[in-house]
Amino acid sequence: MGILKNIAIVSTGLIICLFFVRLILPTQIDDVSPSIFCEEELLDLADVYYVIPKFENVSTDKDWCDDILGRNKELRMHGVYHSFEEFAEVRDKEYLGEGIKIFEACFGFKPGRFKPPQIAWIGENDWMKDEIKVDLTWNEIFHKVYHCGDTGVIPNWVVRVF
Repeated sequence: MGILKNIAIVSTGLIICLFFVRLILPTQIDDVSPSIFCEEELLDLADVYYVIPKFENVSTDKDWCDDILGRNKELRMHGVYHSFEEFAEVRDKEYLGEGIKIFEACFGFKPGRFKPPQIAWIGENDWMKDEIKVDLTWNEIFHKVYHCGDTGVIPNWVVRVF
């Protein structure tokens, strides 16, 4: 019985630590795109925006880009087209470059970080880690990550609580 009690105490401690880590680290929002509705409250709350360069084959436009830039948030790239498990298949330099080019044309700088949609990733795409910092599962665990359109696996109201 003692070992179960110790496991329960350690587990509870880890959950409490994770709660405070998520409270302190920058808040993020995924799926930022002119084609996806995003609540103003979430846009204001988030410190980091993960922008989709060409969602549903629609590129960003100048007014939208200026609005996003004017919010003074850290901007990162979230896929290229944000198709389902987009990076669960092999992608080449040209494919990634297309997204970077659209992002740069919109915001005036290249993204420093990248997150694949649904965090779907295969080892054959690891070459991208030499081109851009890639955020995967640990990023999702340690940060509060909201989703425009509330389309994430975990609803935004749950993210807000924990």
